[in-house]
Amino acid sequence: MASSQSLFEHEGERRARQQAPLADRLRPQSFDEFVGQEHIVGPERVLRRAIAAQRIPSFILWGPPGSGKTTLARLVSGLTDSYFEAISAVTSGVADLRRIVAEAKERQGMYGKKTILFVDEIHRFNKSQQDVILPHVEDGTFTLIGATTENPSFEVIGPLLSRSRVFTLELLSPEQVETIIGRALADPQRGIAEMNVNLEDDALKYLVDMANGDARTALNALETAAYATNPGDDGRRKVDLDTVADAMQRRSPRYDKGGDGHYDTISAFIKSVRGSSPDGALYWLARMIDAGEDALFIARRLVVLAAEDIGLAQPGALAVAMAAQQAVHFLGMPEGRIPLAEATVYLATSPKSNSAYAAINRALEDARQHTNEPVPLHLRNAVTGLMKEAGYGEGYKYAHDYEGHFVEQEFLPPSLKGRRYYQPSQEGAEKQIGERLKKWWGASRESEQESEQHGESNG
Repeated sequence: MASSQSLFEHEGERRARQQAPLADRLRPQSFDEFVGQEHIVGPERVLRRAIAAQRIPSFILWGPPGSGKTTLARLVSGLTDSYFEAISAVTSGVADLRRIVAEAKERQGMYGKKTILFVDEIHRFNKSQQDVILPHVEDGTFTLIGATTENPSFEVIGPLLSRSRVFTLELLSPEQVETIIGRALADPQRGIAEMNVNLEDDALKYLVDMANGDARTALNALETAAYATNPGDDGRRKVDLDTVADAMQRRSPRYDKGGDGHYDTISAFIKSVRGSSPDGALYWLARMIDAGEDALFIARRLVVLAAEDIGLAQPGALAVAMAAQQAVHFLGMPEGRIPLAEATVYLATSPKSNSAYAAINRALEDARQHTNEPVPLHLRNAVTGLMKEAGYGEGYKYAHDYEGHFVEQEFLPPSLKGRRYYQPSQEGAEKQIGERLKKWWGASRESEQESEQHGESNG
């Protein structure tokens, strides 16, 4: 009777495995099967040696989807004598954590058995939930393994992060994804070898390219394409490019509007515009548009770029950026991509100057670090008789009364007399601004600038 029940259970487990998605069935069962991440799980790496010695530290696996975070955690569970508890931060809460803590303490006290807690998507836990974990990681109630697609520096509280190692997983290379696909096609037990799939070369290349380093995406699309293809007269399923493309639908995105992809991509976009690369800027713009980024967010960044990085070298850049923002607001998407592209190219190909940006920063530094002196009397408006008697406006020179509508006078408080914040570049229209200032302020401004630059170089 027990033997029949055991056979029934084994048969049920076998059927459950067969019904599981290909990506789940094909998970490596040993480090020899694990593809990629040699910098973490290579034979001589610290984590691999720690697992072999059963001295596993608390650690967090940070990497993109499909790079092997959950698989690596499951490998640890199979290679350790500790009790392995796996939860998802999406579906678990404080009550679950408290139950796990109580059970871990009981397990440790009664049987001397350690517990490893694996928290998938640990970035989904809020601060209070992470605070529940912290003391029990610290006192050794359990060892924590976290998995996240988001930067732990921003998503995991500092005290918990300081008690954990962070291992960064990388995108799988095209060759590594192809190796995993090859295993799926050849494995009769966990793969789809019994389906006699013949994956055409162009279909394989497309599948690898569109998976974008995500093994799970590649395997799920492969399985869908295989089941969608009827066997031929020879019993083989010839999976072609069209079938794979239909199964894949679109490239696996590496973009999360609230995560690292968002910040990394906008950073690449900004740096491309600043670096005068219209091609690079357009590519990153396209990546953001394709990922569904808020078009007005992109437009706002263009406005900032126009003021900060192009500035007075091309004064019209700010007007172009603002026009693009208004056009996007008026048109919406997808038409809004056109003014965004126009403004992107205009800014990327414009002469660059950050002189206004640098000038206001220098002025702010003085405003914050120096005593807030009263406004000099000659710069104050004398709107009453009492003010005139007090000397308001006395000594002020009205510029329009002088030739060229300019007369030299001091506009800063006494302690900052002669300070120059704005230093024009020699780029674009700003070169003319520099010449105009030199004409107005003459040698005094030039000598002061040279003095400041000399002081900076000595510093």
